[in-house]
Amino acid sequence: MDIQFDRQHIWHPYTSTINPLPCYPVSHADNNHLYLETGEKLIDGMSSWWAAIHGYNHPELNHAVESQIKSMSHVMFGGLTHQPAVELCKRLVKITPPSLEKVFLADSGSVSVEVALKMALQYWHALGEARSKFITVRHGYHGDTFAAMSVTDPDNSMHKLYKGFLPEHIFVDSPVTGFWQEWQESDMQGMKQCIEEHSHNVAAVILEPIVQGAGGMRIYHPEYLRQLRTLCNQHNLLLIVDEIATGFGRTGKLFACEHADIEPDIMCVGKAITGGYMTLAATLTTKKVADTVCSGEAGCFMHGPTFMGNPLACHVATKSLDLLTKNDWQSKVETIEAIFKKQLPSLMNLKHVSDVRYLGAIGVIEVDQPVNMPEIQAFFVKNGVWIRPFGKLIYIMPPYITPASDIEYLIQMIREAVQISAHFQ
Repeated sequence: MDIQFDRQHIWHPYTSTINPLPCYPVSHADNNHLYLETGEKLIDGMSSWWAAIHGYNHPELNHAVESQIKSMSHVMFGGLTHQPAVELCKRLVKITPPSLEKVFLADSGSVSVEVALKMALQYWHALGEARSKFITVRHGYHGDTFAAMSVTDPDNSMHKLYKGFLPEHIFVDSPVTGFWQEWQESDMQGMKQCIEEHSHNVAAVILEPIVQGAGGMRIYHPEYLRQLRTLCNQHNLLLIVDEIATGFGRTGKLFACEHADIEPDIMCVGKAITGGYMTLAATLTTKKVADTVCSGEAGCFMHGPTFMGNPLACHVATKSLDLLTKNDWQSKVETIEAIFKKQLPSLMNLKHVSDVRYLGAIGVIEVDQPVNMPEIQAFFVKNGVWIRPFGKLIYIMPPYITPASDIEYLIQMIREAVQISAHFQ
């Protein structure tokens, strides 16, 4: 690989063109390992940004791609349909909360959030109300496109430099009671007051259920979600849950909203939907929302991505969902969580560690100052693991198939990394 061309001409995510962060050349991936061209074999702790839940080079998913591409890789979804899309949507309707009957396919997680927000706006427009605001919580993250950025924390996220250019929505303090802690009723006060004050102009409340991802890796109490659903019902507000990072088993439930036993009005899913093979997402909603949207002036929902319903992605997504059931994802995630529960709390004794938290196959170590990314990344690679921290957070979301010994080794490498002063800015 021409790594110099890469460094000079390819702009990687969240890195500078002036002094780019090092990129490590991958030759191939298999099971729960990444293999570098320079010879290193790395235990993957990231599931390729939380998507590759079955690991890499899976024979059944490989076969799904190969078999589908022989018939068609893509056709437009306007005026046409196909079996891969029908089969996938059947599965999604079956496994998501019962009230979610309508599926709108999208081509990325950010786009599915855009779809959800537009759905909510068009819903109220059809009812003759020009509601233009959304309520959400701080430390949230919903993607990198403009509407998604507008409901991402404007002060505590990577998108804060766009403040002033984005539509301004209503943010309330995020819940502070952790998942495993005793519920504190005070957590609900800010949201309750905000809804009471602004509900007349609000199209929906949107948030990540139970786990806030890239905005801070915070894991909060299910009671917050339960009471929020009640508040939305009382004030006739739509509730949107962003399950893009949490869906398909990552938190120990198939979808994180199941921890609170609630049903949203709109749900976004993505990332792990194809097992990390293709980009695909979906926005699901109720018949009431969908029919109301389509009863309005336009007579339909005004959105249609070029690669909507891509047959290749839909077919591999269906096979990925098959694997979830076949491979008993729940017991695998429970095993990972048990290791986190046993080993992560001891890291609190280390100098730079300010907090640890975990849920399902998510383990988070928060340190007291930002990490030195080039230094800590080089340490991890040298020691045979792929972990990609950000800010003050070192976290792992490994593929579900990862053996217990590899989970323990990932934690051991984090333990060693946080004890080296050069790994902090």
